[in-house]
Amino acid sequence: MDDLKDRCSRILLLAPLLLMSACTQAAFTAANLPTHLVEMAVEHDQVYGPEPSQKLDIYVPANTKNKLMDVVVFFYGGRWTYGAKEDYRFVAATFVKEGFVVVIPDYRKYPQVRFPVFVEDGAKALSWASDHIAEFHGDPTRVHVVGHSAGAHIGALLAADPHYLADEGKDRSLTIHDFSGLAGPYAFTPDEPDLEDMFSPPQNYPNMQVTTFNEAPRSKLRGITELKHVELPEIIAGLSLPLHIPLDCLPVRSLSYRGHIVPIGPKFSTPQHS
Repeated sequence: MDDLKDRCSRILLLAPLLLMSACTQAAFTAANLPTHLVEMAVEHDQVYGPEPSQKLDIYVPANTKNKLMDVVVFFYGGRWTYGAKEDYRFVAATFVKEGFVVVIPDYRKYPQVRFPVFVEDGAKALSWASDHIAEFHGDPTRVHVVGHSAGAHIGALLAADPHYLADEGKDRSLTIHDFSGLAGPYAFTPDEPDLEDMFSPPQNYPNMQVTTFNEAPRSKLRGITELKHVELPEIIAGLSLPLHIPLDCLPVRSLSYRGHIVPIGPKFSTPQHS
């Protein structure tokens, strides 16, 4: 009887996690369904490195008219431990409708790797985009880096600390036109066991805090901003990033401003293509 009680208790403890996982995937499915009506070409699994996770997807507007278009490189979040580029088709479709070429990379995650490997993967993906995006009608001189949550942390470090792109043979100020972050953990100190292991040792913490490098030259790089940028498109105000979804599993379009759910900023404006 005690064994049965123990097993039941374990099941009850796991139930919220299973429900959260199911709700999250359902929200991604709901968000991505309408994107199949958007006219765009999709190039899946472009390889930017030798590791299985070092792949990216590219979304291109259907009517490029043989001109180079602004590029958004979007880094998704997930506590540096989970996430998949395929789940963010709805983000790509929203930007594509505004005339952007969109790149969404996967990257290696904890516990397979620890900091700074996922940031280094971000640098490799950006380097690849800089070298190849013109083949997909993207303008390599106008690459806008956008990230949410852990992805905002990755994008912000790439924008703020030039050594990551320098290690790939790239000039940060020439590779990144600008950066916009959504709900990014830019200056936190790890205080949970997995995060402490992910970013250890403690003397390394300043290297993972974006504020250590927040004196990026504004004359060439427009800086690190949170939900405000003049170079990115106005996005549907109700569209949210369904990463940390409440257990009530509300429909994706009603999740704005709840918990860690953040809309892709309605303050963005459409770029002027030359």
